[in-house]
Amino acid sequence: MKYELVIGLEVHVEMATQSKLFCTCSASFGAEPNENVCPACCGMPGLLPVLNKKAVDLAIAAGLVTNCRINPRSVFDKKNYYYPDLPTSYQITQFYDPICTDGFIDIAVNDNKKDPINTKTIRIKQIHIEEDAGKLLHAPNSDQSMIDYNRAGVPLVEIVSQPDFRCADEAIAYIEKLRSILRYAGVSDCKMEEGSMRADVNISVRKPGDESFGVRSEIKNMNSLKAIARAIEYEYRRHVDALELGTEELVQETRRWDDTHNRSYAMRTKENATDYLYFPNPDIPPLDISDNWIASVRNALPEMPDVKKARYMTEYALSDYDSAIIAGNKDLADLFDATCGLHPEPKEIANWIIGELLALMKKDDDETAVARIDAPRLAQLIKLVSTNRINRLNAKKVFAAMYRENADPLDYCEKHNLFSESDDTLIKQVINDIINANPKSVEDYKSGKLKAKDFLFGQAMRTLRGNGDPAVIKRLLEEALG
Repeated sequence: MKYELVIGLEVHVEMATQSKLFCTCSASFGAEPNENVCPACCGMPGLLPVLNKKAVDLAIAAGLVTNCRINPRSVFDKKNYYYPDLPTSYQITQFYDPICTDGFIDIAVNDNKKDPINTKTIRIKQIHIEEDAGKLLHAPNSDQSMIDYNRAGVPLVEIVSQPDFRCADEAIAYIEKLRSILRYAGVSDCKMEEGSMRADVNISVRKPGDESFGVRSEIKNMNSLKAIARAIEYEYRRHVDALELGTEELVQETRRWDDTHNRSYAMRTKENATDYLYFPNPDIPPLDISDNWIASVRNALPEMPDVKKARYMTEYALSDYDSAIIAGNKDLADLFDATCGLHPEPKEIANWIIGELLALMKKDDDETAVARIDAPRLAQLIKLVSTNRINRLNAKKVFAAMYRENADPLDYCEKHNLFSESDDTLIKQVINDIINANPKSVEDYKSGKLKAKDFLFGQAMRTLRGNGDPAVIKRLLEEALG
């Protein structure tokens, strides 16, 4: 590679509090525009901010699960700039003395797909608390914009990494790991599609071995992993073309990503800290955090993904892969744990979650769809299979009905006559259909063209979608062909 990519991430996470950071307005998502607004969060003069203790608890939790140092004293500052979605013309944040510093998380990396997966440590410079801004709504086919202040004042933590990423895959792995541990810790639901987790991506390029940094571009407010990957790839090409071909002059700037046209556009020249005139907010006392406070937050944390993964491998003898997939998603882990409490077949439970549930969720592109399957019904379905009351092929139909229609396994099996039908019977039906649909191949086989049988076998496997023992399929096919 002629140029090395250097990436740093600033991840903004809305904390899971009921009220906003400095007032009692609701912090919930989905309200009507400007429904959750009061004189304090819409910038009326004469109202003093009162800090939300729950937000501080969650910020401490974010620091603990990212191995940060929780500073005993931190200060809130005013970041001064004018923009219509900022009603006070300043943002309350932590610049000089943030609540958390010097952390890290380990991510899984695999540089060339052939090598085993290794880990890489990503350093975290700091985590600080700040209030969110409002949201500008741009009217279509118009030069007018509207402002929704529901989001103004919602508590955020901003997690600032060091520039330790060298490719898009590493950046995505970091965000996925961060999302997993923050969900476990209850810091946030991290729903990128709702804006409760967003990332600013800082990108530059340099010659390999060069320790200095190139000209930096910042892509703002990215809320999709796919878009982040595309933006990083685009910016790398743009920077390299500028250096090699002279297509443009690189300047330090803030850019926005257009996902429709797969390109970035300049927004403004990148500001420096001095442009914001930071100074301590005199309306908010310094935040003093005791060891007892930190200990109480630490004791309330649940079992985290890496610990849970290790437990699955030792307690249930799950593979490293299966354990990582389930433990990496809190909703999947909760379903797995609950089902294991009802039925003593952890490997079988893991197979249904990874093989069937994840496939349906991926097809729907819906990470929240795990809620469609509950532990009692999953345990009941697996028990029906293990006791041979239904075969595995029919069990997959039942699972899909549970997912799509909230079906009860017993009721569905009874209604659709699925009990006590053997796998052999179903496979024979499939083979007979294939033989009837392919008379030329049958004739070829009987005239000595043995490859025709391989074609028919492939058709059977494709129809059954891998849901059958290949040896049984081969035997039944040979019997049917005589």
